[in-house]
Amino acid sequence: MMTEIVINIFKNSWPMILILTTILASMKITYYIKNKTKFIFYREVLQLAFLIYILCLFYVVTFQDVSWSSSNFVPFKEMFRYQLGSPLFYRNVIGNMIMFMPYGFFITYFLKLEKLRSEVILSVITSATIEVTQLCIGRVFDIDDIVLNILGGICGFYICYILTKLQAKLPPILKNEIFYNIIIVLILIGISFYFYQAVVVGGIV
Repeated sequence: MMTEIVINIFKNSWPMILILTTILASMKITYYIKNKTKFIFYREVLQLAFLIYILCLFYVVTFQDVSWSSSNFVPFKEMFRYQLGSPLFYRNVIGNMIMFMPYGFFITYFLKLEKLRSEVILSVITSATIEVTQLCIGRVFDIDDIVLNILGGICGFYICYILTKLQAKLPPILKNEIFYNIIIVLILIGISFYFYQAVVVGGIV
């Protein structure tokens, strides 16, 4: 189910992603050529991934149909009404946590956050802004979404934190840009293959 949701998001937001990628790529290439600055592939991919994530988040916030739901201002009211392991539980509880895990990871990585408190504050600000904006544009406000988003952001923080600690323990030969570039390429290949299997082989459209 989660794969189908993600594919649906990309299916509807790919024009924005394509335009953004083209603009940024052309600007970056021009900048590096003009200033003769060193190009670091894995960093550029991570920056682009974060921007694509923001665009997809914008699509979820502003375009997804939520006419079936209503606003909720009572903490834990919505999340506890779903049966554990049901499709709605995975979509609305686990899904909201997973949706904010990349946010927690990226802000921890780019801002080099070392304290969970900073990540939680930023997650609260971002998630609350999303929910208030949804209420203002005729959609719904759900305080449980804020709670779940914060939990997802915390998971993202710890993923980044653990990877950073593991990185510090790597031998010097594995702490160079080439190694990180190879890892990023392998991840991109893995993601591409996964979605190819889901779309072409699995028939998800």
